[in-house]
Amino acid sequence: MTPKEIDPHDAGRAVAYSLWSSAPNPTITFFKTLDVTNLAKVCRKRRLKFNMATVYCIGKAASGVREFYTLPVGDKLIQYDSIAVSVVVKNRAGDINSCDIRFSENLDDFNRDYISSVAWVADNCADRDLSADCMVIGSSAVLDTELDGVIGMYSGVFNNPFLFWGKYRRRMFHFYLPISFQFHHVQMDGAHAGRFLACLQDEIRRLK
Repeated sequence: MTPKEIDPHDAGRAVAYSLWSSAPNPTITFFKTLDVTNLAKVCRKRRLKFNMATVYCIGKAASGVREFYTLPVGDKLIQYDSIAVSVVVKNRAGDINSCDIRFSENLDDFNRDYISSVAWVADNCADRDLSADCMVIGSSAVLDTELDGVIGMYSGVFNNPFLFWGKYRRRMFHFYLPISFQFHHVQMDGAHAGRFLACLQDEIRRLK
């Protein structure tokens, strides 16, 4: 279905909309360190890309949180039926583009879409934009370094939720990944964001 404008009252976001829709900086950033030991093991066993598996778990966790299906766009609140996760891709010209991958519950289907979409973006030096149909979760993996956290710049143009991370860290026999999660306060409250991050950790531990 085509995304549609909804009344903030219908989404239970009327108070948040009145408080934050016109705020100069309505975004909040949470920091959380995830145990990605199982994720790393599954990726090695199944020969999957760690970044692909991470964004799959992000999509899986977000798909169970109702607030992810709405997004403030301009002065409107838009409701979506689908979620996509965006990744940053280094193209063949040495620059970067964004690549949106529609979330699929089936890991193998998502993996195939991820690989083919990223390859197309890298080869064509063009963005793959699904924002007309999907609520897009942005992500950026800075794999050249370890990060304790990132606070993104709020431009006022894009209100989409966004996650950042760097290299995962090894401690004894476990692997840990600090993640930053930035979200718009009209879209969700801290409790919703906290539930999403808890679900993300659960999805990482359950992945097979």
